[in-house]
Amino acid sequence: MSDPEIGLELDCRGMLCPRPIIELAKHLTDVAVGDQIAVVTEDIAAGVDVPAWCRMRDQEYVGADNAEDGVPRYRVRRLS
Repeated sequence: MSDPEIGLELDCRGMLCPRPIIELAKHLTDVAVGDQIAVVTEDIAAGVDVPAWCRMRDQEYVGADNAEDGVPRYRVRRLS
């Protein structure tokens, strides 16, 4: 992981919906409030699911970029 803003990066490559969201929910408290957690997954549903999960859970969806290998990475800031 090369981004110092990300406190935890979850490798969810190969996981299909809803597993990446389940992993995000399970590990959110592994980062401090204010820190970011990232979900790396090829699952195309994650592009909709991660922002929707953030809205439902009152967390901040920071945005999407790519991991070093080009796989989409979805970033969330823990607010509570």
